[in-house]
Amino acid sequence: MNSEIKQTNRTKLKRIPKRGAFDRETINSILDEAFICHIGFVTENQPFVIPTAFARDGENLIIHGSAASRMMRDLSKGIDVCVTVTIVDGLVLARSAFHHSMNYRSVVIFGKAEIIDDEKAKNDALFAFTEHLIKDRWNEVREPNSKELKGTTVLRLPITEASAKIRTGDPVDDAEDYELNVWAGVIPLKLTAETPVNDAKLENGIETPKYALNYSRS
Repeated sequence: MNSEIKQTNRTKLKRIPKRGAFDRETINSILDEAFICHIGFVTENQPFVIPTAFARDGENLIIHGSAASRMMRDLSKGIDVCVTVTIVDGLVLARSAFHHSMNYRSVVIFGKAEIIDDEKAKNDALFAFTEHLIKDRWNEVREPNSKELKGTTVLRLPITEASAKIRTGDPVDDAEDYELNVWAGVIPLKLTAETPVNDAKLENGIETPKYALNYSRS
């Protein structure tokens, strides 16, 4: 696996390029922590940006949806897509309104999605998707049957044209503003799991698994 993704005209960062990263380790770590991506595409002369869940399987991004979904049908045709993923790590409060910002980690991927037709490959992709959401869950649940697989479209998007962009650290104020009598700093943010809630129809005696009790995205 190549450790660096070659820059292209579409992935080259023009705004604050020092925040950019093109190594797979950085890009993969962001993708593996996030839940939601936004998929941008144009169909019938109309742009759309659709949020959806995703998973990374090696050097591919996996998305899935109903076979009746317009987005899945259009993406299956091999049209150009742009996928973005963002994790907000903190609110950056400066001494001036202008320099307020956020600490974040983001990834942008360009490419064309490919449909996964083979039933085993599709099942393997859904395994990767489920494990991305919550590790070790797949081994306990019923796997999709042939009817469910037939009604589901699964696509892979090769992660071959991608970049990450990251902001960390304190606010950056104008020199004269550091003397202002105003608090400045960072309010860290993170996604945390609360105590699992049993399904109202859960059979008696079924204990909450450790992976649910100890769930974390970090």
